[in-house]
Amino acid sequence: MPQTPQTPQTPQMPPVKMYTTEVCPYCIRAKALLKQRGVDQIEEIRIDHDPAQRQEMMRITGRRTVPQIFIGKTHVGGCDDLVAMDQRGELLPLLGA
Repeated sequence: MPQTPQTPQTPQMPPVKMYTTEVCPYCIRAKALLKQRGVDQIEEIRIDHDPAQRQEMMRITGRRTVPQIFIGKTHVGGCDDLVAMDQRGELLPLLGA
């Protein structure tokens, strides 16, 4: 009986979590860059709707501004940090691409 070729396993992309607000242009830019790099799912935590989440974000990151982006367990930082990481060629490896 002929063997069926197996599809190679693709590495699992780590979860992406982003603290955001509705009207933040930097959040929109960061989401667009992540989507360009193959991220199809972003867990958005809207701190404009939940003050407790804002406090949690500040506790975890030490920062007050949005977006605050996490890829897996790695705190990337904000939009400028994400763009710089991409320009250095460090974003795709972090995404597992």
